[in-house]
Amino acid sequence: MKHALALKKGNEQALNRLWTKLGEIRYMDPACGCGNFIIVAYRELRDLELQTMGALADLRAGEDSQTLDADWTSLLKVTLDHFYGIEIDEWPARIAETAMFLIDRQCDLKLKERFGAAPQRLPIQREATIVVDNAVRLSWTEILAPSSNVIVAGNPPFLGPKERSARQTQDLRLAWGTMYDGFLDYVSGWYARGIEYFGTIEGRWAFVSTNSISQGQAVPTLWGAVFNAGWRMSFAHRTFPWTSEASGGAAVHCVIVGFTRGRTGKPRLFEYVAGIPINPGGTQVARINAYLVDGPNVLVTKRMRPLSPDLPEVVAGSKAVDWGYLTVEPDEFEEISQDPIASRYLRPYKGGDELINDRDRWCLWFVGAALHELERSALIRERISKVRAKRLASTKPATRQGADTPHLFEERRQPEVAYVGIPQTFAESRRYATVSHLSPEVIASIKLFTSPDPDGFLFSIVSSSMFIAWQKTVGGRMKSDPSFTNTIVWNTLPMPPVAQSKREAMVAAGKVVLVARSRSAHKSLAEHYDPAASMSSELLEAHERLDEVVDRAFGAREMCSTEEQRQKILFKRYEELLSELIETGRKRSHR
Repeated sequence: MKHALALKKGNEQALNRLWTKLGEIRYMDPACGCGNFIIVAYRELRDLELQTMGALADLRAGEDSQTLDADWTSLLKVTLDHFYGIEIDEWPARIAETAMFLIDRQCDLKLKERFGAAPQRLPIQREATIVVDNAVRLSWTEILAPSSNVIVAGNPPFLGPKERSARQTQDLRLAWGTMYDGFLDYVSGWYARGIEYFGTIEGRWAFVSTNSISQGQAVPTLWGAVFNAGWRMSFAHRTFPWTSEASGGAAVHCVIVGFTRGRTGKPRLFEYVAGIPINPGGTQVARINAYLVDGPNVLVTKRMRPLSPDLPEVVAGSKAVDWGYLTVEPDEFEEISQDPIASRYLRPYKGGDELINDRDRWCLWFVGAALHELERSALIRERISKVRAKRLASTKPATRQGADTPHLFEERRQPEVAYVGIPQTFAESRRYATVSHLSPEVIASIKLFTSPDPDGFLFSIVSSSMFIAWQKTVGGRMKSDPSFTNTIVWNTLPMPPVAQSKREAMVAAGKVVLVARSRSAHKSLAEHYDPAASMSSELLEAHERLDEVVDRAFGAREMCSTEEQRQKILFKRYEELLSELIETGRKRSHR
């Protein structure tokens, strides 16, 4: 509109082209609910049409003229029958139909206010098409033929693998076919259908989605399909909280992504801090990758070994499968510690929660003990008897086999030397990962990842901002909190080769962090890194010194000032290391 009016000549022709274009648009929301999206889309297009008509009237007959044509009310090009919706429940669908008539009337009243009359709508001749059906199973072409004038947009439901029903999981299997990945969120079904719907046609589509689509193990499947079909992002809103207005409604963490194919122009990236946009108009970037970062378009896939040869392996802790009979809570400690046999095998037991918050918990660690000797204790005999019965009743073969050794954790991966404990889940609000060194006497639960760290190199890396940037970018989430895994996060961390001098500098900087913590040894990790209470100046300075050393080790010229700077470096390093790995594999295959 502004462009057309700013032209020195040809304004009327430009406005007419815009008006024609508005009338060619077809809009479909394949998860329309009560019609929120199609209502707003219709309202905004009608408003734009009214502005266009007003501008034409001003050009032809003077400012604020009410004359456009002898029968201008029949010239409206944006009409109800250009709008389509799919909704699985009939009641919301009927509400959407009614709401479209209401918004149409409101738009007509605006038209009357500007031009003095409104179209006659009775008897009803045009209406929006709202279809009651399952959009993940339905072929959208049955509703609206795809074309370059079609815009698909909406807010499909978000349901993770644990939340959705068996039928919804089957929906995804049908939508994705052989590409189905058990890690995909239910919202991904609409992506699969969107790709299928447009085929090779140049269209436009966008969805509000859970931020899980751009994190973790599901990314290569979903985004591989999107990019392989030739789509690129025209805009993306990075993670922001969306709180339901319903009573007791939970906040979800959302992203909004829009796609185009073949259209020119740089994409726009929108950023949020605590839910508040920091760049309301978006920032033009060179490209947007699957992680909603301005960086190389790479897909980080899980690895069973570290990509970087300089990184040690990290493994999950031990898994009890004990129904609480081999673990000891604080209120049980006194009784068990007084048992002469059980007390010999009582060990501190830590998962992420216990490590971060310095909470007491114990376990009965019977590795190396003879079962018949343990059963001399009535207390132990009762506990392992219950473990045996529970495991025998399990439907899992591995668990039933574990009934042969009911006194042992089903999965045992306890380090025999001092190690670094890495919690499975980090708090989103903390600037750094809450990790710590532990003695081999402390048994790590399945909620804690472990690795020996003789010189402190691993501790230094995980305690850096570079690591937490990678964690938050490619790792999955537990609600909004980053979730660490060795296969997706650690084994893919693109640590370039580290010279001995840089390694020593990183280790030394990590030790300064530990010294700063020791000044307040009574504090838990949660207290040390509490964003509300702020970190001590000494600890913050120690981390910033560590960040500078680690940033430079990854190739930064100086300490990075933003997460975005680190993300660009990380993806560049990942692309380089992966290329080197592929090239090495080719050379070996040719030998």
